[in-house]
Amino acid sequence: MRAEPALPHHRLPSSGLEELSCGEGGPATIDLLLAAERSRRLLLLRMLDDATGLDPAWELLTAAQRRAPDVVDELLMYPQTGMWLATALRRLRGSAPQDDPPLWVVLGHVSCLAAAAALRAELDFSIEVPMRHGRVPLPTLGCAELPTTEPWTTATVRGKAGSALVTAPGATVTVPASPDTPAPGWHPLRRLLLGPATHRLSLALDDVDPYRTYPRPTEPRPLSEEAAEEWRRVLERAWTVLLDEQPRTAEAMRRGLLSLTPGPARERFRPRSVTAGDAFGGVESSEPDDVVQLAVTLVHEFQHTKLGGLLHLTPLLTRETSESPELWYAPWRDDPRPLDGLLQGIYAFVGIARFWRTHRLASGAATPLAHFEFALWRAHVTTALRQVHRHERLTPIGAQLLDRLYALCTRWLDEPVPEAPLALARGCAADHAARWRAHHLRPPRQAVAEAAGAWLSGAPAPPRSLTAPPEVRTDESARWLDTLAVLTRHRLAGDDPEKAAVTGALGADALLAAGEARAAQQAYATHLAADPGHPTAWSGLSQSLTLAQTSLTAAHFLRHHPERARAVHAAIATATGTPPDPVALATWLAN
Repeated sequence: MRAEPALPHHRLPSSGLEELSCGEGGPATIDLLLAAERSRRLLLLRMLDDATGLDPAWELLTAAQRRAPDVVDELLMYPQTGMWLATALRRLRGSAPQDDPPLWVVLGHVSCLAAAAALRAELDFSIEVPMRHGRVPLPTLGCAELPTTEPWTTATVRGKAGSALVTAPGATVTVPASPDTPAPGWHPLRRLLLGPATHRLSLALDDVDPYRTYPRPTEPRPLSEEAAEEWRRVLERAWTVLLDEQPRTAEAMRRGLLSLTPGPARERFRPRSVTAGDAFGGVESSEPDDVVQLAVTLVHEFQHTKLGGLLHLTPLLTRETSESPELWYAPWRDDPRPLDGLLQGIYAFVGIARFWRTHRLASGAATPLAHFEFALWRAHVTTALRQVHRHERLTPIGAQLLDRLYALCTRWLDEPVPEAPLALARGCAADHAARWRAHHLRPPRQAVAEAAGAWLSGAPAPPRSLTAPPEVRTDESARWLDTLAVLTRHRLAGDDPEKAAVTGALGADALLAAGEARAAQQAYATHLAADPGHPTAWSGLSQSLTLAQTSLTAAHFLRHHPERARAVHAAIATATGTPPDPVALATWLAN
């Protein structure tokens, strides 16, 4: 009996793995990740065909591939195609929300892909496609918009010799001969060419594909010409920053950064950006505050892209065996994170720390804010790594990756930073950790009751039972734990923190960020008298005591164990009707 031939496998050489383990990855390594991603998408497409039968779209895609294989490959590798494939399969398996759009619209998107491929291959064809609130997306080309009163219906795309019509009852849209040209009823996909010819980045500015937003699709929101031109200008300048300061990263991005989905502006110093492992090469980003922020965003999300590609080749963790997964402190999040989520954040923020490490030394960029960002992010990433870099669930490759990142970040801790921004960064890092602890850690209930009783009885010290490890319990109300860091950025940018509009900031936070430590201390105490359970006021009190150099024993205790002080304070207030002095309580708890 003849043995079945062995199937080829994608393999990452040791040099590529070493690059990725250091948070890097050159063009050749990105090409290997892309090749693996292509195979993965072909398998997903075949799985979808096996599950549903994709004719006649399958036949049209096959014909287009015969005529223009590069076109079909580009369409297959477009980030939004990967997002659609994953969404469709999850919908079929019931593991994704089953609300709008209907399943037939999701599955029918393959016909939109086939129509786009056939049009670009200059085939003669006719195919029925789903219409979403009057819009028909043709991926990598654009979107037709027709009048309709139905949210979910169908249209027909007909092509002949490279031109196409999109028709529905009573309406027709002509796709321009050059599909990148606007026309009545036609919104083109804009393709940007950024940088000099020798280092050019080709990037789709995608405001029309329904699968351009991650992880859930949304309907097209075409930009105005003015808004699109502003995005082009800021992207051009951000690309220049990356070419000048991060040339190796930029060269890798030329291979693996394929589309950017523009979103509305957010609060200053609080941008939003998203990638998805299923959408290799795609980035969703809010309108940036400035060029440097956009450059940081691209670095951040490209780190996620690389790690997502690696995870499609090899696991970094063994399976979780507990029904209640471990949750960890992630210094860039408000909520506790599972181990896989923490690893994603570590990898992404190593890239951010590396960016600021270089940028702060660039000509004209050596500002206090740049030094602050480097000092803050190296501290945050090192804190996260110290928790888990030898975790038992790490595979050998996962352990290698975290060991190398940990070694890298600990070397960065030795690099000099001017004292003023360094002190601010340390204070903000400590504040975020303390806010997180106050929200999400719960000391043993019996120990809290014993401590409250000891305080009320005049005992000289709290019971030892209070030092037992606290339980991690997610507090859904936790928001804006980065408030002090955002206010500090305003200060370093030349703004008055007391006048900055920062969501989640207490008046005491603004005083603290402005350096008015004693006024902040009084404001936090007043706030706790009115709202004793407010988690972040406990952290702020610690920071203000530290800056004012008063009650340092209480300050130290509140920095490391705010959850104990908060819980015992609440228990005493419940028992007596009068909350105790928080500084006196923290000093006693430190005994």
